Amino acid sequence: MPPMKAIQSATLVASQLLRIDDKLGTLEEKKLADVVAVKGNPLENIQAMHDVVFVMKEGITYKSP
Repeated sequence: MPPMKAIQSATLVASQLLRIDDKLGTLEEKKLADVVAVKGNPLENIQAMHDVVFVMKEGITYKSP
């Protein structure tokens, strides 16, 4: 599975299956902006998803130790 499809499966597709894609799954105006920031480009190397820099949940930033 290409990296973009893996990321979409964990975000957009999951929110669609749970029928909450009106609130989650993509970064869009009027949606909750929960974000995971990683070092590197996960589209080039999906392993970059293991190197989390911070998570933003409900406007609060949590940094990786």
